[in-house]
Amino acid sequence: MKDRIFGVLQRVGRSFMLPIAVLPVAGLLLGIGSSFTNETTIATYGLQGILGSGTMLNALLVIMSKAGSVIFDNLPIIFAVGVAIGMAKAEKEVAALSAMIAFLVMHVSINGVLTITGKVLPDGSVAADVLEGTVASVFGMQTLQMGVFGGIIVGLGVAALHNRYHKIVLPNALSFFGGSRFIPIISTVVYVGVGILMYFIWPAVQNGIYALGGLVTGTGYLGTLIFGIVKRSLIPFGLHHVFYMPFWQTAVGGTMVVDGNLIQGGQNIFFAQLASPDVVHFSADATRYFSGEFIFMIFGLPGAALAMYRCAKPERKKAAGGLLLSAALTCMLTGITEPIEFSFLFVAPMLFVVQVILAGSAYMIAHILNIAVGLTFSGGFLDLLIFGILQGNAKTSWIRILPVGVIYFLLYYFIFSFLIKKFDLKTPGREEEDEETKLYTKADVNARKSAGAGDGGKAGEDEDQASAAIARGLGGAGNITSVDCCATRLRCSVDTPELVNEKLLKATGAVGVIKKGQGIQVIYGPNVTVIKANLEHYLEHAPKIKETALYGGSENNGGKDSVKHDGEGGSPDRTPDAGPDQDNIPHTGRRILLSPFNGTAAPITEAPDEAFASRAMGDGYMVIPSDGQVVAPEDCEVVFVFPSKHAIGLRNAQGMEYLIHVGVDTVKLDGKGFETFVTDGQKVEKGHKLMEFDLEFIRKHAASDACMTVFTGLKEGQEIHMEKTGDVKALEEIAWY
Repeated sequence: MKDRIFGVLQRVGRSFMLPIAVLPVAGLLLGIGSSFTNETTIATYGLQGILGSGTMLNALLVIMSKAGSVIFDNLPIIFAVGVAIGMAKAEKEVAALSAMIAFLVMHVSINGVLTITGKVLPDGSVAADVLEGTVASVFGMQTLQMGVFGGIIVGLGVAALHNRYHKIVLPNALSFFGGSRFIPIISTVVYVGVGILMYFIWPAVQNGIYALGGLVTGTGYLGTLIFGIVKRSLIPFGLHHVFYMPFWQTAVGGTMVVDGNLIQGGQNIFFAQLASPDVVHFSADATRYFSGEFIFMIFGLPGAALAMYRCAKPERKKAAGGLLLSAALTCMLTGITEPIEFSFLFVAPMLFVVQVILAGSAYMIAHILNIAVGLTFSGGFLDLLIFGILQGNAKTSWIRILPVGVIYFLLYYFIFSFLIKKFDLKTPGREEEDEETKLYTKADVNARKSAGAGDGGKAGEDEDQASAAIARGLGGAGNITSVDCCATRLRCSVDTPELVNEKLLKATGAVGVIKKGQGIQVIYGPNVTVIKANLEHYLEHAPKIKETALYGGSENNGGKDSVKHDGEGGSPDRTPDAGPDQDNIPHTGRRILLSPFNGTAAPITEAPDEAFASRAMGDGYMVIPSDGQVVAPEDCEVVFVFPSKHAIGLRNAQGMEYLIHVGVDTVKLDGKGFETFVTDGQKVEKGHKLMEFDLEFIRKHAASDACMTVFTGLKEGQEIHMEKTGDVKALEEIAWY
């Protein structure tokens, strides 16, 4: 249950990243536009001739400011569309359109109820007895003040409807409205009801939100400390977006009237004040949720990086220095901390505990010192410049960050240095002798890529090898159910978490891997969006193959991995790979192969399934059975019996592994029509009955009754040669290699 909840929260958190991603550009437009159209600033620097009212630059800056403001003014619908896109599993454009429609329908329904009950008058004005701030205008409609929560409610609900019904099949008379066309229809109907329901429910929810916000803000500096500690603690789990977003964007983070408008959320309050010409000093109560980040991101964590560099082994200082310098500069300029944090998170967790405490205290200290510097994304120098320095010390008190930052630099440096030396922590540059201090390159990825069929066997020269390796590390293309990313992490959902290979993922350049249930987070850094795009493109054409571990787990199996195919058309669902000692097996002369079936033999290239016919899983032969008997073609060991009984993996005395697969698409029969007579690990003699199947049942319910024998352990240059085609008896010579 906990893993399931984590997986859902991870998906919700990553869905927030799309609407959040637009905030930096909106903030830059608003910040630059407001800064250089401020009359006080213009007068102070004597720029009336360049930036004064009526000049070309002034007009451009006013437009920039308005362009930024419109995004912050319409965040609810942006979140509605963005969350729907992030949570939808397919045809995301349909989910986006449906979310926009549902958002409008919900609010017009609320408006209808407000009008009927007399809370909104016929002329569109709000009745005098309505509590101020509870009703607001959304796209010209007087509706309940739901803020970003309204958008999230729409986004999550529409995504749920979309994922459930986007493949719905309606009766023939209504078939035009089936599939994805059904989603905007059902969303409209549902959100008429949601709008009516919100009229009765939301006021109570709103009171609860205000109460929670009052509890947080009412605890003063202690509340700020707790907020900072919790937020930083959630970084390894990738749930920090879920935690901080309500404080930034909703009434949980406080409310304030700015220029006659009720503004909710710390970040929204800051930008509303930024756009107001009447604000003397920005509210530190609003910026308490992010101003402290400048202290430990620009100063503190670079001090930690210096400590790790100074503590590195002499022979490894150069390698560690390059890595840590890059991470420190990224942190200072952009506020992206994960390259540094993940350099010690997994190897020295106690350092991360120190980081959490120091970072949490930085939020509190900034609040105490009345520092009110805003940000769009994270507390790097770029945000400090635009939303602190350019706004002036009188409005932000940004200059106080400098002495506090120096103190934090020293605290991080000396505490980290002491703990690293005291406990011999294996930070970068202090690894064991057999470990290398480096970021892995594409060449490393290619070197580790298996020659097996795990990534589709016959990939072209232009195939994205890095994406192929990432897919293999995630358990194969068939194991990946969704792909997304935040600022630094590739966030994936997988079908079988046990198939994820952390070592292979780290070999692709990841600095950390987090596994929680079916949610997998791979930390790459700021270039993760490119990695995500490449991976999605690769998955579009990659065979839906799963890596699996017949020998005991993808990380600890000594490299003996195998593959699983879940694709349509009955492709193999589990095929054994050759183990590492396969290379030592002598393959001299002909190896005669006997048929396990009675029936009509043909080359595997004639198989009625592309995955087999293309030899993507390995070379072999096909038999159209004349009865339901399957026998062992030689003395061998049963490697596995698939749970659905339609396939059996065998290994002969020479170490050759092969798969006997009955029918096409028979995995969906879930064992019906099949009976097996062997178990995993059992040794059998030639002619031993392996399986019986109901041939008529298979012909009726499966895509084909064709039976394939696929050899997965063939070495390069080896192939299956047909000895006989046409009618063949069980244990009769059929092929050789």
